[in-house]
Amino acid sequence: MTSQERVKCALRHEEPDRVPIYDSPWGATVNRWKEEGLSYSIPAEEYFGYELVLIGFDSTPRFPVKTLEKTDKFIIQTTSTGAINKNFRDYSTTPELIGRPIKSKKDWVPIKERLYPDYTRVDWVSAFKTYQIARSEGKFITCGGALGYDALQGYMRSEQLLMAMVTDPDWVKDMILTLAHLQVKMMEMMLKKGFEFDGAFLFNDMGYRNGLLFSPETYRKTHKEADEMVYSFCHEHNMPTILHSCGRVKEIIPDLIEVGLDCLQPLEVKAGMDVRELKEKYGDKLSFMGGIDVRAMADPDPNVIEEEIRSKFEVAKKGGGYIYHSDHSIPNNVSFEQYKRVMELVKKYGKY
Repeated sequence: MTSQERVKCALRHEEPDRVPIYDSPWGATVNRWKEEGLSYSIPAEEYFGYELVLIGFDSTPRFPVKTLEKTDKFIIQTTSTGAINKNFRDYSTTPELIGRPIKSKKDWVPIKERLYPDYTRVDWVSAFKTYQIARSEGKFITCGGALGYDALQGYMRSEQLLMAMVTDPDWVKDMILTLAHLQVKMMEMMLKKGFEFDGAFLFNDMGYRNGLLFSPETYRKTHKEADEMVYSFCHEHNMPTILHSCGRVKEIIPDLIEVGLDCLQPLEVKAGMDVRELKEKYGDKLSFMGGIDVRAMADPDPNVIEEEIRSKFEVAKKGGGYIYHSDHSIPNNVSFEQYKRVMELVKKYGKY
């Protein structure tokens, strides 16, 4: 089977020849692997056979990006959302949020005016090259994009945004709908230009280690209409939807199924997201991607990661509906040899 056939099969809740493979190592992790034997000329995704490809567009207001300060360890820059971030040079962690452009409701108005669909949001040469190569290699090609709360964190501090979701949900809904409309219009534009996407890979972190960042009721007030619109568009164009949402998001799964989600990723183990439990409860309605604990990958005892993969694959892959991924991203405490073993085990226990 090709990767495209394999992933489509899994998302239809049918059993392919083996579990599809996709993952997200940090840049710093890939740098470590290159020092430990990964070829400098072969990208990690090619070496390990990742089967999904993401193609996106610029969904920001496109403010100028400027460097404000550099040291040998850090870089402080403005972003295209108008924010200010401090990053490690190797971008190995989540950036420190120094400033956000929306401090009051009036600050949203000039930003909203810039969030219109436009052909210049796509790097057409690069996007078509990526698309054509991926199609020739039989990959499962997705259109990516950040939505909802996750995208709005680029504009507002989290504590301010969370408060606004409760005190002024209509305003937050307007912001979320604006971003959703842009996502739909840009996907429509790309489809008309010749892209044939196999699915949509969307991003909206809605949880943390102990639970949701906001209640299901608040989700319904602020997110539901926008998500229904995006997912409906995707389904009309035969694009199953994959949602990346970190943290413990169990409580919101029924709502996500209702609005049309097809696959949930990445299933953070340390946040209590056990793919075996989720498969048993929702496996007839939802597919899953992820749930393999990165802490087990880094464990010096190789039996730990083998049991992690064996015990979860045994349940998760049954009847299809499962794609391998780590339970978040691969950190740089996982060596090249350890990760090669992970891939060997994924292929061993992923066979049908």
